[in-house]
Amino acid sequence: MNVGFHPIKVVAHPIEVAKLADGVQIVSSQKPLGDYARCWTDQLEYWAKQAPERVFVAQRNAQGEWDEVTYAEAVIRARKIASWLLTQPVSVERPIVFLCGNSVEHLMLALAGMYVGIAHAPVSPAYSLVATDYTKLKNIFDILTPGLIVVDDLAPFEKAIKAVCSDTQTPVVVIKGDTTAQQIVNPTIAFQTLWDTPENTAIDAENAKVDGNTIAKILFTSGTTGAPKGVINTQRMICANQVMIHQVMQFLTDQPPIMVDWLPWNHTFGGNHNVGIALYNGGSLYLDDGKPTEKLFAKTLKNLADIAPTVYFNVPKGFELLVHHLQADGELAKKFFSRLQFTFFAAAGLAQHIWDDLDNLAIQYTGKKIPMLTGLGCTETAPSATFASVEESTSGVIGVPAPGVSIKLVPNEGKLEARVKAVTVMPGYWRQPELTAKAFDADGFYCLGDAFKYLDEQQPQRGFRFDGRVSENFKLDSGTWVSAGNLRAHFISAFAPLVQDAVICGSNRSFISAMVFLDWAHCRAILPGNETVSNEDLIHHPLVCDAFQQKLNEFAKQGTGGATLVKRIILQAVPPSIDAHEITDKGSLNQRAVQEHRQDQLERLYQEPLSDRVISL
Repeated sequence: MNVGFHPIKVVAHPIEVAKLADGVQIVSSQKPLGDYARCWTDQLEYWAKQAPERVFVAQRNAQGEWDEVTYAEAVIRARKIASWLLTQPVSVERPIVFLCGNSVEHLMLALAGMYVGIAHAPVSPAYSLVATDYTKLKNIFDILTPGLIVVDDLAPFEKAIKAVCSDTQTPVVVIKGDTTAQQIVNPTIAFQTLWDTPENTAIDAENAKVDGNTIAKILFTSGTTGAPKGVINTQRMICANQVMIHQVMQFLTDQPPIMVDWLPWNHTFGGNHNVGIALYNGGSLYLDDGKPTEKLFAKTLKNLADIAPTVYFNVPKGFELLVHHLQADGELAKKFFSRLQFTFFAAAGLAQHIWDDLDNLAIQYTGKKIPMLTGLGCTETAPSATFASVEESTSGVIGVPAPGVSIKLVPNEGKLEARVKAVTVMPGYWRQPELTAKAFDADGFYCLGDAFKYLDEQQPQRGFRFDGRVSENFKLDSGTWVSAGNLRAHFISAFAPLVQDAVICGSNRSFISAMVFLDWAHCRAILPGNETVSNEDLIHHPLVCDAFQQKLNEFAKQGTGGATLVKRIILQAVPPSIDAHEITDKGSLNQRAVQEHRQDQLERLYQEPLSDRVISL
């Protein structure tokens, strides 16, 4: 039986394709970009007038209750904090640096800075709390020269601040808890001081100076291909991107969105895309203090049991965990789907079986499928560049250019390398002119580093499929090109649910191999009664090795030649290291760094005679 979608207005706008003589194509949206706001805080003030009592943002307090901030209250708080900021050593050249995660205080301070033209930079807490050598954080501080540092609890961050902040006069704002410093001499300030600041009318003059060119924030790339780079996000970029989103997701005007969201604001998906959707459309953002990990996902489930979202955004791992719990808990599923209109994923490919499970759950509880959308973007594009239609959305499909976006497709080793031009593209990397120059081609297109492939060259309006990262591709010693990104996605899907991630190897070798990072919970489930076995013992256990052998044999049957045949794998007992730059804070693997750091593992894959650590065809 063919079950349709719940009807909502999502528009895939027509495109036009210009083919140039050298094989280059320019694919552009025929829909011009609509008018956009001067700055984000104009939207905050707009909704404070239109719906002053509506909840803008909420978070759980120490008692587990929701503390809610209305739009009217948010404007008052932002103006008070902006008044305080004018007394501090902050500016575009000395931005506010957030080392903490998402919170109401974080959002209010960031918006206050935007109100008076002071940039901020949210930095992954993992660089302070998980890393031990602070290399990435030191690099970020050297680039930024912060004027203000913000933490939630002081004690966990002191060691990192002492290691990376050379200016001991830089104030540190502490959101909660004791402000007495033990390891640093920097002045510390309780966040309540900001709340209590009398409003200063000078902020109106500073607000009037803000325009589209004003730097709103500096977002750092996740470092999957090297050290994090500071992406300049102007007010024009983030405001125009919301209009792009709105012109596709037109249903957002029908009902202000209600969102339960954990996605970190140091990434463009959470900080620009999701916060922006709430703010631009007069929505309500409930801060989810959970995460898509086995330990923290219970908090997400509690929040979803309280607040039924109308739109829901997550990464693939989050949807995987959610589906499992929705299948097991009918009451939770009933609540989750009670007013859900739309779902969206980004950051990685969603396994098709998870997508199918979500569709089946929606049909079971609502009678129809809930539209699921995805697209493609990056930190440098603020983030959206393409969107798929509801009808074409399947795993791997990225759609067509968003309104106002042009995509240049350049032939590159049998693929179409994608480059993008739009008002939402960054002006450059902060204080890194050489990297900025390398990021753009001679025609001013930003080089994404991704390859696109038409779903149907005869029907370009159907859009594109993601065809891997150009920088990850490599050649075997036979000269055969391997599309590592595509192969990795297929590999992970084929080995589900046993694999968390994989590194595809084989540059200048005679065949393809892979280093495999396990999904520990699913692998331990293979061993009844042995759930506490160590990682090292687990990867050598005969039952686990047999399971991977079977998966490898089955995957080989899907291969179409040397470019897609993985002959050997080696299971990794040690998780990827953030200090060794093997992994970003959002969990993405740096393929090159993993191979460099685990050279012994790489050599084992190609050792003759075959190592007993290697599983082989």
